[in-house]
Amino acid sequence: MQRFEAIRSYRDDEIPAAMQRIANDAAIHNILDYFDLGCDTEQFREVLCHIETIDGFQRQIVRPMVEAIIRRTTNGLSVTGMDCLDPEGHYLLVSNHRDIVLDAMLLAYAFLQHGLPLFNIAFGSNLVFNSLANDFAKSNRMFEMDRGGTKMEFYNKLALSSEYIRHLAVQQHESVWIAQRNGRTKDGIDATDPALVKMLGMSRRDDRVAALAELNIVPISVSYEWESCDKLKTIELYLTKKNGHYEKQPNEDLNSVITGIRQPKGRVRIHVGKRLSEADLVALNDCNSGEFYRRVAQVMDDRINRGYALFPNNYIAHDLRSGTTRFADRYTPEQKAEFEDYLRWLDEYKELEINMLNSIFLGIYANPVDSFLKVLEPRHG
Repeated sequence: MQRFEAIRSYRDDEIPAAMQRIANDAAIHNILDYFDLGCDTEQFREVLCHIETIDGFQRQIVRPMVEAIIRRTTNGLSVTGMDCLDPEGHYLLVSNHRDIVLDAMLLAYAFLQHGLPLFNIAFGSNLVFNSLANDFAKSNRMFEMDRGGTKMEFYNKLALSSEYIRHLAVQQHESVWIAQRNGRTKDGIDATDPALVKMLGMSRRDDRVAALAELNIVPISVSYEWESCDKLKTIELYLTKKNGHYEKQPNEDLNSVITGIRQPKGRVRIHVGKRLSEADLVALNDCNSGEFYRRVAQVMDDRINRGYALFPNNYIAHDLRSGTTRFADRYTPEQKAEFEDYLRWLDEYKELEINMLNSIFLGIYANPVDSFLKVLEPRHG
């Protein structure tokens, strides 16, 4: 484990010290102000100081926080496909990525509700805002993936991440959550990066099929009726299109985390897709390395997009963007009026190109419809 010291999550023996640091942090009152955990600051500190394990932290602190998010900002969380997972098994849960922290946290909550062992979570180094965030993350089975540095440093970090994921899955027999690509989906098009699939195989080069098969890859689809940070994503995509690039502002990731947590999300659905079996991978293996990883990514995309829950908002946005009534049977006039009323937030940006903004925003909701329809189309070799 010494090799993974810089990126690993905490062990149980490190939890008491981490809980003490969290309890002594002046910012914990901000957590209590929002999450309403039914205790005051001193009571919260008392609870923290009696937690001695990762499991205790997740059940006594993280679980009530997620329940508060579900209660305050959603119209319910529903989960399908969970019965396909063996409580004794281990899986690499490859998920679409719509919210910086909630995608994994909501799935972890679903695992708890279904009596499944909790999983490890890969998170970007950009989420380590301060020591409090670091202690919360690493006490919550989260391990760091750092993608910075020179080309050689970047490669070495990818190799280390690949080794650690395989160590957790194969040696420790633990499940791992990872996003299907670096960064959240901004435009509503969920796409697995073939480079991610290649990274997963870096830690075992003798047999690329066996390297992926032993990880037990399971595609996960997370769907929000009201897209997380939809306004922030629209502005980012607009500025990227206008300027050719986008430069993050200080504390922007923190703002996205807070916005995603607090924003009303409507209904939220999680679907656990069909595992990529060894037979699935063998069928994709009659090609060169680059094409193999591209094909694997495509299968994962098909299963994620097939499991994505389409809500009336998605069909309304598709019809508004295309200027048709193709999907009018999928929503009511009242639902369309509610969505159009929500669109009025664009009036705050009249100094920008409003038609472009409108198209980008509608695309965030409309593109999942096209992604789903593509899954249904027959493929031609």
